[in-house]
Amino acid sequence: MERSGTPQEPDRKKGMSKPWRAEGLPKGGAPGGRPKINWWRFVITLVVVYAAFFVISSFFDAEAPETVSYTQFTSQIASGNVKSIYSKGYTIQGELKQAAKDPDSENKSYTEFVTEIPIFANQDQLDQQLKAQGVKVQAESPVESRGLFLNLLLSLLPVLLLVGLWIWIMRRGASMMGGGGLGGLGKSKSAKPVETHKVRVNFDDVAGIDEVENELVEIVDYLKEPDKYRRLGAKLPKGVLLAGPPGTGKTLLAKAVAGEANVPFFSASASEFIEMIVGVGASRVRDLFDEARKAAPSIVFIDEIDAIGRARGGAGGIGGHDEREQTLNQILTEMDGFSGTEGVIVIGATNRPEVLDPALLRPGRFDRTVMVAAPDAAGRTAILQVHTRGVPLAGDVNLEQLAKTAPGMTGADLANLVNEAALLAAKRGKDKVDRADFADALEKLQLGTARSIVMPEEERTRTAYHEAGHALLGMLQPGADPVRKISIIPRGRALGVTLSTPDTDRYAYDETYLRGRIIGALGGMAAEQVIYGVITTGAENDLEQVTMIARGMVGRWGMSEKVGPLTILPSDGQPQAAQDTLATVDAETRRIVDECYEVAVRVLNENRDRLEAIVTALLEQETLDEAGAYMAAGLPRTSRHAIDSAQPSLNGAEQAPSPNGSAKDSSG
Repeated sequence: MERSGTPQEPDRKKGMSKPWRAEGLPKGGAPGGRPKINWWRFVITLVVVYAAFFVISSFFDAEAPETVSYTQFTSQIASGNVKSIYSKGYTIQGELKQAAKDPDSENKSYTEFVTEIPIFANQDQLDQQLKAQGVKVQAESPVESRGLFLNLLLSLLPVLLLVGLWIWIMRRGASMMGGGGLGGLGKSKSAKPVETHKVRVNFDDVAGIDEVENELVEIVDYLKEPDKYRRLGAKLPKGVLLAGPPGTGKTLLAKAVAGEANVPFFSASASEFIEMIVGVGASRVRDLFDEARKAAPSIVFIDEIDAIGRARGGAGGIGGHDEREQTLNQILTEMDGFSGTEGVIVIGATNRPEVLDPALLRPGRFDRTVMVAAPDAAGRTAILQVHTRGVPLAGDVNLEQLAKTAPGMTGADLANLVNEAALLAAKRGKDKVDRADFADALEKLQLGTARSIVMPEEERTRTAYHEAGHALLGMLQPGADPVRKISIIPRGRALGVTLSTPDTDRYAYDETYLRGRIIGALGGMAAEQVIYGVITTGAENDLEQVTMIARGMVGRWGMSEKVGPLTILPSDGQPQAAQDTLATVDAETRRIVDECYEVAVRVLNENRDRLEAIVTALLEQETLDEAGAYMAAGLPRTSRHAIDSAQPSLNGAEQAPSPNGSAKDSSG
């Protein structure tokens, strides 16, 4: 039996739950992992429970007898209303035959009472009166009482019961959960024994990143057959850093390595180690590596390691800053402490490897940095095949063609695409997921859900000209991405959308292509200028894309002669340049955009008939696929085969430059 997550034992030093999760541990847990009691927590819990019992029991105390004066007591005897009394020393407690009114409160009566006999009272006379009235008398010696041991035993009985219950729960939890201790109190509730195949993944579940998989195969081989490497003096890499965009499968890769090697897998997010109390994170790191060593060979996976692994330096800090540095220092120390033969490997994952501390990346800690990039077309096809294993597909679904229509999508994006298509098919009452479901799911993910709003005809026509301007310039610009879809149906924040994606994945861009992107993005504003002579707010998103591309050309990619091959505007951080240089960057950016806008206006004026034809088709059909758009414009689409309208190639509004192509929208 394997575990999907070992119970998180309370932190022995700080009284906090351990932040990591573990799977693949033996049934008894890590060697030496016997249940231990946190005595501080036990004492605090004991005091709290005991106080709660005391408070609750005070609400259920029996009603105390009425305290009366000795005069009232003797008057009740004289009237024959006393039924019985109980005496202990000079204290008398008794019961009346009939309720008597309290002279101090006219609305209050009593049947049980207590009083004190004055020392000067005539007790012989009192005894005669009691006998005459037939009152039942009981007495107890005032010097007789329980012994000290018995009193102590009775007072400690609730405490002893709590201790016995605590120990019983601990032992029962240890026997039922393989030594987890305390029955899993304060630990992960997901730590239940499950079948191995339900929690472990292997390289069969990883697709689209074969080159990365090959980098990790030898680690699996070392964990399986360490003697083969030790004979030649080879040591296991202490750490592997997986770097890449979100959703590319870094966590899945780490789990697959553990699953292939069939070793325990400890996973945690770096941010879970950090607390405002300085020292807590370092303590948690020590405990994590201690547990990993006990279960060796094993794998420790730290996700988003940049949360604690950022480069150190600058002014000192207190609180969270010191805590982050202490936690990082502890990780560095623990990784230095590996001998290389312990069989413990650390796998880290980050989206921003450039911000990590150099001490973390040096050989002996993270020996390797493996880049996990977004998959290419073949990789996307393989990923779709993995995610559609349990999805019944109709015969018209072509996964290879679907992969080509989604450039730039990561494994997580494709998994979400398959799930959305399955949800749509189920909603429509189908038995299988067909091509139309995938096309609609892709539209929904990239463009948003269609809005049911009624636009005035004038606004609808203006939106059609705006989108037709984008599309026509995309069709006419040399080297531009083909237009895949035009729509004037409002989706999300956009009143209309034009989508363009490349025929193949692209990884580098020249100045001609980027200028074409700018011209195409300015097509909507240029069309409104040509037709109406005014500019509306619908070009807001277009101008954001234009500004970003143009500033990148000038300040990052060296495509301006005046600025030269310099990086003035780094992708991360503030510009590092003089004010005159920054002013030159702004001037060059404006020059490029102005030149592109002039081209956009000129081309639209020269092709006014094609613009009108696209607008007419849009107003009639509202949505045009690739074939319909080129047909309406009267332009051939010969560079690739036409795409069936049931499976259009879509992509969201990506920021350029990107292999994802582009989408221009008219924001409402």
